[in-house]
Amino acid sequence: MSQSVAMLYGRERGATLIVALVLLLIMTLIGVAGMQDTTLQEKMVGNMRDRNLAFQAAEAALRGGEKYLQAATLPAFNNSAGLINKNYTGLRSGDPAFWEAYPWPSNSRTYSSTATYSELSAAPRYVVEEVPTVFAAPGESMKFGALKEIKSYRVTARAQGGTTDAVVILQSTYRRQGG
Repeated sequence: MSQSVAMLYGRERGATLIVALVLLLIMTLIGVAGMQDTTLQEKMVGNMRDRNLAFQAAEAALRGGEKYLQAATLPAFNNSAGLINKNYTGLRSGDPAFWEAYPWPSNSRTYSSTATYSELSAAPRYVVEEVPTVFAAPGESMKFGALKEIKSYRVTARAQGGTTDAVVILQSTYRRQGG
């Protein structure tokens, strides 16, 4: 009987090696899949950070454009230096394709502040658009403190994050009395 037991153990040693190699292969595949998932998540986090940087810079530029409109008097909106009027060629303010194709480097205002934007790929910029004046109806100008003449402006800001692929464009409407 001891001879048959020795033969039985001799045959099982090879099977143990094969099972161990198969388990090692399975664990390697699980490890590689986990590394690929982690790499993908790191890329997503990096892209999200770039977009967040661009959003914050665009928001700051938007506020800078609104602050510009708080000046006592405004210059003429002659479709240059980021001051455009309703006669600007091809103006479609609400169309994202218009603002993506807009000549930002040559016809916009650079937003500058005390904050540094060293992580951005470009300085944030903004455009102020003069919207046609709305007049209050006769007899309506004094109700609820309404103004007789309301001037409206649309501020559009554009910023890039850490890469040129992370672009955010924001708009706001600003109203003020007179010009």
